[in-house]
Amino acid sequence: MQRLFGQFVGGRGAIGLLILRLVAGSALMLHGWPKIQHAASWMGPEAPVPGFLQFLAAFSEFFGGLAFLTGLLTPIAALGVAMTMLFALFAVHFKSHHPFVSMHGPSFESALTYFAIAMVMMFTGPGLISLDALAFGRRRRTTNESL
Repeated sequence: MQRLFGQFVGGRGAIGLLILRLVAGSALMLHGWPKIQHAASWMGPEAPVPGFLQFLAAFSEFFGGLAFLTGLLTPIAALGVAMTMLFALFAVHFKSHHPFVSMHGPSFESALTYFAIAMVMMFTGPGLISLDALAFGRRRRTTNESL
């Protein structure tokens, strides 16, 4: 697991990552909760996406948000969120609308923002103020252990 997490960012960077995780995680959970309630049919009967992919999107948004909030298994959750947002960008937003004009339908900015946040979480990790750091961080050696 150490390879997956690497070094955990500390200091002011850890506080910044905590704030980013709390805000993005809360927002993702709020976006995902209504979808979880109708996991395989939240897009409606005319959906361009099969029910199984709708379920995966709902799962990754809600539980990815929960993982961001707690900082637990963050890189794995970030991968799921990133893939969901990439799919949303290319299969839904860019396919049906002009990519940079959101006057007629759902806007692409939130999917792009969540994608960027997920990439930050994948590459930097959740920071020292997280359950990942607590569970998977290197143990500090005490002076008694080094003797």
